[in-house]
Amino acid sequence: MPSRPLPVAGRADGRRSTGRGTTLNPTSRFEPLDVAPDPGHDADQPSPRTRFFKDASRSILATNDSPDVGLDVGINVYRGCEHGCVYCFARPNHEFLGFSAGLDFETKIMVKDDAPALLRARLRSRSWRPRPIMMSGNTDPYQPAEQRLGLTRRCLEIMAEARQPVGLITKNHGVTRDLDLLRRLADHDAVAVTLSITTLRRDLQRIMEPRTSTPARRLDAIRALAGAGIPVGVNLAPVVPGLTDEEMPAILEAAREAGARWAGYILLRLPHGVKDLFDDWLAQWFPDRRERVLNKLREMHGGALYDGAFGVRGKGTGVYADQLKGLFRRAAAKLGYEAPPSLNALAFRPPPPEGQLSLF
Repeated sequence: MPSRPLPVAGRADGRRSTGRGTTLNPTSRFEPLDVAPDPGHDADQPSPRTRFFKDASRSILATNDSPDVGLDVGINVYRGCEHGCVYCFARPNHEFLGFSAGLDFETKIMVKDDAPALLRARLRSRSWRPRPIMMSGNTDPYQPAEQRLGLTRRCLEIMAEARQPVGLITKNHGVTRDLDLLRRLADHDAVAVTLSITTLRRDLQRIMEPRTSTPARRLDAIRALAGAGIPVGVNLAPVVPGLTDEEMPAILEAAREAGARWAGYILLRLPHGVKDLFDDWLAQWFPDRRERVLNKLREMHGGALYDGAFGVRGKGTGVYADQLKGLFRRAAAKLGYEAPPSLNALAFRPPPPEGQLSLF
């Protein structure tokens, strides 16, 4: 278990948490004008409410050629994420929508209401070559709104009909709601679920990932999935050098005891404006550790806070990166972790048209 609790009862400036990952809302890097509020104007304003907008995208599957991602096809039914993880590498994507990577990312959520219909049509298309799909790889498919909107579940229903292999990644216990569908996919070796755990410290999780499931609940989710016969693993993501790296062995041990079969880790990634958001967060909550964390990142990225090169962005380079890799490998080997399963696409069959029951 962690060696000591963290002093995170309040921010360094004496203010309490707003329940959001960041209090900043910088202008998108694509916007020509920057509107700055009067100094102190927003200091005592209440935390903004989350708003949801219809996403009218006419396609649902996104492809990538990143060699360090694992799967080359992904589906995101939400853009933006209520979880509000301050470090989220997906935040800059919100800027393509004219929003901010800051508060907008966690309070202005784009919802793809048509995702299930679009997915059904794509899987029925003659051009679809059956292969695993990642859900979601960008924003969490089980963020809080999913409990009410159910878009992830409706997509999984179609995948279960089609025996379409899918790999899910989440920080939310809500994945256990869909055990029935995941079992159906597991019968055809067509599903793998990975729970991301950044820290076992509830006090740290509360301010770094404010609306995610607690570490204990994520371990409970691993336990429930494993007990239902669903392949499940753990991802230590992200590893924050100088803040969470010391927890690597403890997280691996706790997840293995809960039933995780494979494990991985990803180094903290700070693309574009996420650098400034995370730096501000460190200054507010951990001013004593700020320079240590940032200097460790620079050490692993050739003097910069981030290097987006494939193979480097998630692991870093240099002596400290090698030490992290060695620590992870030794702990994982000692605990008997295995390689992630290969997902089977041989049982795939096109789903029936909407409203038509399958005869098989």
